[in-house]
Amino acid sequence: MGTGKSTKGTLRGLWISLTVVIVASFAVLGFFGWQIHQKAPPLPRRVITDDGVVLFTQDDIQDGRNVWQSMGGQEVGSIWGHGGYVAPDWSADWLHREGTFLADAIARAEYGQAFEALDVPKRAAAEALVQAEIRKNTYDPQTGDLRVSSRRAAAIRDTATHYDGLFGDDPKLASLREAYAIPPRSVPDPERRRMMNAFFFWASWSCVTERADEHVSYTNNWPPDDLVGNRVTAPIVVWSIVSFVLLLAGIGGLSWYFAAKGHEDEAPPSILPRKDPLLQLEPTPSMRATVKFFWVAAALCMAQVGLGAVSAHYGVEGSGFYGIPLAEILPYSVTRTWHVQLAIFWIATTWLATGLFMAPAVGGVEPRLQRAGVNFLFTCLLIIVLGSLFGTWYSTRQRMGLEASFWFGHQGLEYTDIGRFWQIFLFIGLVLWLVLMVRALRPALARRDDQRTLVGLFLLSSLGIAMFYAAGLMWGRHTHLAMVEYWRWWVVHLWVEGFFEVFATVIIAFLLVRLGLLRPRSASRAVLFSTIVFLSGGVIGTFHHLYFTGTPMPVLALGAVFSALEVVPLSLIGFEAYGNLRLVGLRPWVSSYKWPIYFFVAVAFWNLVGAGLFGFLINPPIALYYMQGLNTTPVHGHTALFGVYGMLGFGLMLFCLRGVSARFAWRTGALSFAFWAINIGLAAMAFVSLLPVGIMQAIASVERGMWYARSAEFLQTSLMDTFRWSRVLGDTIFAAGIVALGYFLLGLRTGWSLSTQENPNPTTLPPPPESPEEPSGKPASLPPPITLRGGNG
Repeated sequence: MGTGKSTKGTLRGLWISLTVVIVASFAVLGFFGWQIHQKAPPLPRRVITDDGVVLFTQDDIQDGRNVWQSMGGQEVGSIWGHGGYVAPDWSADWLHREGTFLADAIARAEYGQAFEALDVPKRAAAEALVQAEIRKNTYDPQTGDLRVSSRRAAAIRDTATHYDGLFGDDPKLASLREAYAIPPRSVPDPERRRMMNAFFFWASWSCVTERADEHVSYTNNWPPDDLVGNRVTAPIVVWSIVSFVLLLAGIGGLSWYFAAKGHEDEAPPSILPRKDPLLQLEPTPSMRATVKFFWVAAALCMAQVGLGAVSAHYGVEGSGFYGIPLAEILPYSVTRTWHVQLAIFWIATTWLATGLFMAPAVGGVEPRLQRAGVNFLFTCLLIIVLGSLFGTWYSTRQRMGLEASFWFGHQGLEYTDIGRFWQIFLFIGLVLWLVLMVRALRPALARRDDQRTLVGLFLLSSLGIAMFYAAGLMWGRHTHLAMVEYWRWWVVHLWVEGFFEVFATVIIAFLLVRLGLLRPRSASRAVLFSTIVFLSGGVIGTFHHLYFTGTPMPVLALGAVFSALEVVPLSLIGFEAYGNLRLVGLRPWVSSYKWPIYFFVAVAFWNLVGAGLFGFLINPPIALYYMQGLNTTPVHGHTALFGVYGMLGFGLMLFCLRGVSARFAWRTGALSFAFWAINIGLAAMAFVSLLPVGIMQAIASVERGMWYARSAEFLQTSLMDTFRWSRVLGDTIFAAGIVALGYFLLGLRTGWSLSTQENPNPTTLPPPPESPEEPSGKPASLPPPITLRGGNG
């Protein structure tokens, strides 16, 4: 009794702590969201010269952003460091081109020489004059006008002429378009190009113009560029140091906790099941209906990997694929968009399908019409995937109006590229998924047993997955870019990296509890504690994406502190990997789940390396100041998104398919090859190609500026080409692993991956009948939930 009361008290305290963390964190996130809205770079009513000539209007700037978005937006270069990596960061590139023109004009006017010909003292004097002119805030909040000198207006026109030719068909810029993987006439309408130039000017103006009464630009002096006076600030250095100290303190505290806790939650081998508990569970009609989700996810994964190979090749051959003029039909902006979106689609599909598969098993009841709901959701998924992919492609053809492109085409925002109509459709689908989950889990929540806490967390994470995607609906076509970035990272960080992470932790614990390898109460405590630790840093840690997106300095400070705390739980994730790995040898029957468990081990490894090491490599402000928008970011992106969430998707997929085919043993030769090839290929991709390119870019960014690190002059050297071509090794191994996995999964359908010998477990059941649901809504053969013996916690 004492143990039971103690456990209940512990769980109650953890629930209270979790509630406090969530409420307090989102209060901070909301308050500073309002601060970002108040202090974002102003959108001038007009940009005018000293003699009254209007260069741009606010409508030009807003519609120009929509033009950029419709052609691919963040998939074609980047703005404020967010976006693709083959083309330049347009805010950094425009800023340096404008500054160079000004410097040359000043040098000729003051010294009668070109800027490059000046000696060191005269060059320094010319740079000081450039900075005095370009950094001064000449925006008038009373009239809404932004005034520029006639000399700066000439620099703006010269830079705009360059971009007009670049996105048009100027033959002199053909080699530059090839380097940037931008097709000729990517924006064929001259008026659209003029408006897009207005947006590029405003984005670069925000990067260099100092806030009122402050000696720092709206983007905290990002991007680094000595010519225009963009240099690292004291707060960036100080808060980076604070983040390092907090990281060490957090790791020390968590290490002490684990050392004191020991292994008290491990189940003694004597109480572990001697037979596979899932053999007692006959899949229900809705559980069987989820299998097609996994087939579709596997197909989308293979397509995504193929598109990734094409996108990577565009880095060395911008207009084609090994001589094939593929860019005429599928330019880089499309292949990269599809590559990113398909990753989200297939990974989310495996997770949602796992939830639908597990919910009836946990609840013990198949709700009426559950299978019909699962099949309807599957149909919606196909429509969303195919419709959104076509919309993003058609938008880049520049044949849609800007409003139509926003609704049905390409929003040009990385990870949230699909049109607003498809976003709403997907949100409705997630709500439907949540309804199906609640219906199936409700009986389990009503039972006051050891698994109730896990069920509650299961529902909480499911609610987060469904509801937090709504953040992607919070901006409109003309919402300020700083606020768009704020809400977009709610989707990318809080939805993908936040509540999916909680869902993953809960679902793995559930699976291991169902196998009898973890005790329910111990699993509940561990999952609650992990969720608290993760969300303590993870929610406010969203701000580390927003250091340089027109946000005030407190956002940078909070992002630095809490992003360091995000890494703390990942530093000790080796315990999780070791714990999962040792499960395979606990009972002979557990070997049937060897490969799903191995993928869970891979999740732990890539969590440490991809999310932890490579994440913290770029998270501190001082690091991101020089690295934002370089190839150090896709190192983190590939190893965290695919390494963690992709591997987990594979593990969940295999676990569910193992449950469906539990009667038969698997032939796992292809699966073994797939596991090792995927992991080795991913490591080679990151360490042999992406990381060396990123490090060399970082050095160039420190020495000469962000504009140079992203320029064709730097990236199109023979050394950079060698590093990019070296990616073929990792990509080939990785792709071979994906093909092998697809071969194995297809074999589960056709039979070649199944052994003719039945699973040697003596309690095997006959295959479940393909019969309709009974009028009561319960399948005749559905057993009650599996209860563990001896699991008192």
